[in-house]
Amino acid sequence: MAPAVQSTSLEPEDHKRDAEFKKAMHGKTAQEKAGFMAWISKDKEAQKLAAEEYHKYWDNKGVGEEHTKERVSNYATLTRHYYNLATDLYENGWGQSFHFCRFYKGENFYRALARHEHYLAHRMGLREGMTVLDVGCGVGGPAREMSRFAGVNVVGLNNNDYQIERATKYAKDGGLEHMHKFVKGDFMQMSFPDNTFDAVYAIEATVHAPSLQGVYENIFRVLKPGGVFGVYEWLMTANFDETNARHKEIRHGIEVGDGIAQMVTIEEGLRAIKAAGFELEYADDLADRDDNVPWYYPLAGDLKHCYSAADLFTVFRMTKIGRGVVHGFVGALETIGLAPPGTQKTAHTLATAGDALVEGGKKKLFTPMYMMIARKPLNA
Repeated sequence: MAPAVQSTSLEPEDHKRDAEFKKAMHGKTAQEKAGFMAWISKDKEAQKLAAEEYHKYWDNKGVGEEHTKERVSNYATLTRHYYNLATDLYENGWGQSFHFCRFYKGENFYRALARHEHYLAHRMGLREGMTVLDVGCGVGGPAREMSRFAGVNVVGLNNNDYQIERATKYAKDGGLEHMHKFVKGDFMQMSFPDNTFDAVYAIEATVHAPSLQGVYENIFRVLKPGGVFGVYEWLMTANFDETNARHKEIRHGIEVGDGIAQMVTIEEGLRAIKAAGFELEYADDLADRDDNVPWYYPLAGDLKHCYSAADLFTVFRMTKIGRGVVHGFVGALETIGLAPPGTQKTAHTLATAGDALVEGGKKKLFTPMYMMIARKPLNA
């Protein structure tokens, strides 16, 4: 028997409001433009409002419990505006798969990202013809790889209208529109009927939830009995010490720069997935490997691990010189009015998060790829 979904204070959904804001801020950039041109073509007043709405949860607010509660209570707004601001910056700087991965010596950046997605599909046992839910699908990069690799039909769930529109466009451009559908919704209050999907996956997305147990319970409900759930979760490791001020600063830096209301530990993540009713089949921290190439090398600006021109383009921007160039360029655009007020601040926030992620990775305080493979019992 399925457990009752955990009671959590949830933000009410307002799809009409969100659609109107997407139209006001992004216009037709999701369909007509990409990359840099999409970024500078936003409505300046709407983007300024998004920046103000996002930063108000962080400015002059530290790691205190009262501030964390405020962010948790407003998790959906926090996440939605974060991706209103960051999506184009992510696509310009990282690509269309918004996640980390392991790297092998001689392997280029984009090949490694795809392999990371394929490995999840392999571990889950995805097969041709399955209908699979992608929780927090971004602009659909992983969904496209899952369909090409395993032949699955993917429904992508996302609370950001701009990303949904871009994912839909990319699916059409890639000839996958018959296998993909992207749906607006909050993963804490999914509208899908019970027992809908053959499998569910989430790649570094459920970290935005106000409660891991709550989002896992929603996934459990919409998964068919016997179905599999696979996740790469962002978690603090056993090395994280809640009483260590520097450790807490690192966690807070990750939260600020990545739109996360509250990070929890591996122990809490394991407890949450079991409490949701799943039978845990596999759990492993893929970041805790003795790899020759660390998972955080692109953020660290470590050029010696680059194996293609695209790698150099991606990683150079994280070097001290590259950051200086980007910071000055964005500031100049803001000064002449091509970029709205707050753009440089947003870019700086992302860079600060990068520093926290690198330090957290080096100290093994944090993992962006704690893999859990779990199954819904047949009798649930």
